[in-house]
Amino acid sequence: MWRRLRALIVKELLAVLRDPRGRFILIGPPLLQIFLFSYAATLDVRNIEIGVLNRDGGRVSAEFLQQLDGAPVIAGITQLSNLAEVREAIDNRRVIAVLHFGQEFSRDVAAGRPASVQVILDGRRSNSSQIVFGYLSSIASGVSNAVTLSAANSDSGPHGGSNIAVRHWFNANLNDIWFIVPSLLGTLTLLIALTVTGQSVARERELGTVDQLMVSPLRVGEILIGKTVPPLLIGLAQTTAFLAIATLYFQVPFRGSLLLLYLSVIFFLAAVIGVGLFISSIAQTQQQAFLGTFMFTSPAILLSGFATPIENMPGWLQIITMGNPLRHFLVIVRGVFLKGMPALDVLANIAPLVLIAAFTLTTAAWLFRARME
Repeated sequence: MWRRLRALIVKELLAVLRDPRGRFILIGPPLLQIFLFSYAATLDVRNIEIGVLNRDGGRVSAEFLQQLDGAPVIAGITQLSNLAEVREAIDNRRVIAVLHFGQEFSRDVAAGRPASVQVILDGRRSNSSQIVFGYLSSIASGVSNAVTLSAANSDSGPHGGSNIAVRHWFNANLNDIWFIVPSLLGTLTLLIALTVTGQSVARERELGTVDQLMVSPLRVGEILIGKTVPPLLIGLAQTTAFLAIATLYFQVPFRGSLLLLYLSVIFFLAAVIGVGLFISSIAQTQQQAFLGTFMFTSPAILLSGFATPIENMPGWLQIITMGNPLRHFLVIVRGVFLKGMPALDVLANIAPLVLIAAFTLTTAAWLFRARME
């Protein structure tokens, strides 16, 4: 049996590696994507254009604008003279936000009265607008504290003050690459494993070699194992390459256990391979297998927590995400990379992967056996 399995595994590996297109799919797109997405998929909003309608002209508004001009995320400030220009700047996307200082702004601040600044945001870019509003609120808070301290220091007598120190655990500089690159390790491994597995049985059926497998000494279970092991080996090899790129090139810290990471990769790949075999068993051609892979991959990435927090999703959708292997694997890979996740926490997230792998592989084996027989 071992000799037959070894021959089938070697045959499957050669079918992928000897094909120039297969080699390109395994090497070219993953390398391109890990570099492209690492630099392009940033969660920050930079190079912001801000409009200002300043009807105050006082010291406090001037200080606010000085702080705004010195912010590293602000690319430029456009001075506006009336509300018509404000509308034109927002409508034509010249600016993403406009600050409107009223005539009594500095006077109200000097008198100790509540003073407000109107912020007009481009709602067509809702996510970016919310982030920009956070930047502007932070600058306003800093200016407000400075004004309060300045007024207190001008008085006679003792003064008290407080400072707030913010420390970001696990990513002190809030470097997006530290968050994105480990996540790409999971998403790209998912894509490659599904692509290789999804094409396997469909390629045999399209080339007419399924009958040769059926008349060979191989049993159906052995054929299934032979179709499972090659994508598992390819996935582990690519994980090793991605791990080297993440730590050596992108300088992402690796603080956890390498053994636990590879253990989670094995069960993650097993769950994904089960899905791929299910798709491949249904598909009649490689094109159909590719479409089936795409139908699974897009929702899996959207429901994984890679782009949007799962906590922000509706309750019923959060329940559905529990069956997504990528969700659990991203928790592990981010935790192992950035905070050295303890072994018990890693094993707690591996447990759902084991259950998902058992279900997908069992279902794929049943369907595969039914189609083969």
